Amino acid sequence: MKTTTHPLASALAGLGIALLVAGCGALPDKPARAKLYDFGPGVSAMATAPAAAPSPALPMLALAEIEANTRLDGTQILYRLGYADTNELRPYGQSRWSQPPAQLLRQRLRDSLAERRTVLGPEESATLARSKGEVPDTLRISLDEFSHYFDSPASSAGLVRLRATLIRGGTGGDRVLGQKTFTVRRPAPSADAPGGVKALAAASDAAVAEVTQWMDALQRQPRQ
Repeated sequence: MKTTTHPLASALAGLGIALLVAGCGALPDKPARAKLYDFGPGVSAMATAPAAAPSPALPMLALAEIEANTRLDGTQILYRLGYADTNELRPYGQSRWSQPPAQLLRQRLRDSLAERRTVLGPEESATLARSKGEVPDTLRISLDEFSHYFDSPASSAGLVRLRATLIRGGTGGDRVLGQKTFTVRRPAPSADAPGGVKALAAASDAAVAEVTQWMDALQRQPRQ
């Protein structure tokens, strides 16, 4: 016996197929993966010119973990609109640092300082003091500002501000050899996250160079 399909049933079936196809087409794409950035390989890693004659080695140094305000604990790349609200820190949506800025900066600083002296971590320094009675100088860094700062929509810079304290330990107790605040700006090539990354990497390298030069002078002071 021949079966006759009711027109209404055919229409409903067609509507269901259409809705299914439309629904499949409307499924959201996979969320875009955030781009990860760091400071790059560093100037010394890219240098091709012959190295200069080595300078005399300086005293051993313990480099403490860098302290940073809580907003800099994460991996967000932050910017400020100085022309709108300089007090508000805003994150770029799909761009991240590969590590928190304090860790990236500490690695850059350690590489630079290690060119002239032996650089120890906090645990290595404590072990040395217990086993041999040697107390190296200790460098403490506080990272206070690390942002892509916009003076205007068309003008921006990487802004890094940190405070360095050099402490010398001895039998009579610790004493502060010096403390200094370093503020460095470097222009951004573009008004976006990649431009901010380049500017902050350049500002960080400049700050590291200034801290290293300051440290070299302080560590030449004779121990008392």
